[in-house]
Amino acid sequence: MVILPTGLEERGDIRREADPRSAGTLFQLIRDGRPRTRADLAAVTGFARPTVAARIDELLSSGLIVPAGEASSTGGRPPATFAFNPGARIILAADLGVSHGRLAITDLASTVLSERSLEIAIGDGPQVVLDAVTTALCEMVEELGRPVSDVAGVGIGLPGPVEHRLGRAISPPIMPGWDGFDVPGHVAKTLPTPVLVDNDVNIMALGEHAARWRDVKDLMFIKIATGIGAGIISDGELRRGALGAAGDLGHIAVPRGRQIPCRCGNVGCLEALASGLAVVESLRAQGVDIQRTAQIVDLVRSGNITASQTVRQAGRDIGDVVAGCVNLLNPSVIVIGGIVSEVGEHLLAGIREVVYSRSLPLATQHLRIVASQTEGRAGVLGASQMVSQQVLSAPAIDQLLARS
Repeated sequence: MVILPTGLEERGDIRREADPRSAGTLFQLIRDGRPRTRADLAAVTGFARPTVAARIDELLSSGLIVPAGEASSTGGRPPATFAFNPGARIILAADLGVSHGRLAITDLASTVLSERSLEIAIGDGPQVVLDAVTTALCEMVEELGRPVSDVAGVGIGLPGPVEHRLGRAISPPIMPGWDGFDVPGHVAKTLPTPVLVDNDVNIMALGEHAARWRDVKDLMFIKIATGIGAGIISDGELRRGALGAAGDLGHIAVPRGRQIPCRCGNVGCLEALASGLAVVESLRAQGVDIQRTAQIVDLVRSGNITASQTVRQAGRDIGDVVAGCVNLLNPSVIVIGGIVSEVGEHLLAGIREVVYSRSLPLATQHLRIVASQTEGRAGVLGASQMVSQQVLSAPAIDQLLARS
């Protein structure tokens, strides 16, 4: 569901086919940031010069593009160039976990302008958590010196299955009170702008892909934290599945895995064997004094052999499940993120050991398995990308200009 400034639910309207000669269509060519002249745009689009000039004037009036100097002259007056203005509006992004959230304000090109950490308890329910998030975001907008009217949209990632079309969590196992809650509607009471919601791992996949692997068409992002999940990008597009449940690796049974009960009601699930919580419980059973998932990283870095071996075995268990995904999806890159991934090579070595030995040689011929390179920002970067893809689409730009 997308809540427009008018208050109407018009997601379907936004996604209609754009007029091939509209300003929104022309804007898509300018979004890459490269300055272009009117003649450049006419040559690429086949539009008549007067049509290009009229569309440029519309976009200039909106602030979405700006003059970018003059091109080299081939004789006579140098032609003016125009480029995307990502600072015209801002996007609010929230990556929410079980016990903490990461908030950010970005420009329209997903460059982070401001960010903040927020302590939350997802079990407190949607109203408490979302009110805390919107209050913090509004404070950040004020601190940035921008009016709320500059907000182009809000992107939110939740730690559970989400039906993206509606923006609602669907039977989330660790989010009491969130099932079916109208997240966009609640947030829009404070921030009357398009509000998009997705699973946290999906937005991490979007963020990592856009920030570090833009040229890769097939990528998996695997988050290893309290739970385990994956975001899947195939042929350049995020794949959510029929009801937003695609990528739920945590509840796939581990081949040859121990029959440990899982919170989903089954036994032997990957999450029960290799999540951060599972590693903590395993270390306690081995006599290690540990209370929180974050301490796993400290133990491994300090050279604790038991912790290193336990993490490597968790990597092998993850690799057992990921090997099947590699054979099925044939990704070029698998990115490992989440707090447990911060232990580094011990976890990656366990995953690689099994994936490369149990996947088809053709599927692993050029496969890279790497740690996240976005320094914990993958979620907010992806939430920003999710919003920009929607609000900067050709139909959305045309609708914006029509309202103006």
